[in-house]
Amino acid sequence: MHTNFLSAPVFETAGLLVLSNLFMTYAWYGHLKNMSGKAWYLAAIVSWGIALFEYMLQVPANRIGHNVLSVSQLKIMQEAIALIVFVPFSVFYLKEAVSWNYLWAALCIAGAVFFIFRG
Repeated sequence: MHTNFLSAPVFETAGLLVLSNLFMTYAWYGHLKNMSGKAWYLAAIVSWGIALFEYMLQVPANRIGHNVLSVSQLKIMQEAIALIVFVPFSVFYLKEAVSWNYLWAALCIAGAVFFIFRG
């Protein structure tokens, strides 16, 4: 599928995916800081509630994006955005140290982006 990557649907898709990843990253990992003393099933219920908002953004993002991108392109875009959202969350919110592994992971994802979006 040949796509104009500067088109409005691609930007709208990317924006919605960034927002959905903010919710999903918090749902998946926020409880490690906020609810570490609570039972896991309470954290799961809270996370599930947060994930609802992620789906309210992710589903329209994929529907809009699928008009101009392949499913493979949508998935790789989502993975790249997930890493872009996760690293600052991990560093600034969870206070995790940055390691070289972040760079290597980013390079692998950048390679995936290159291969899936090349003409």
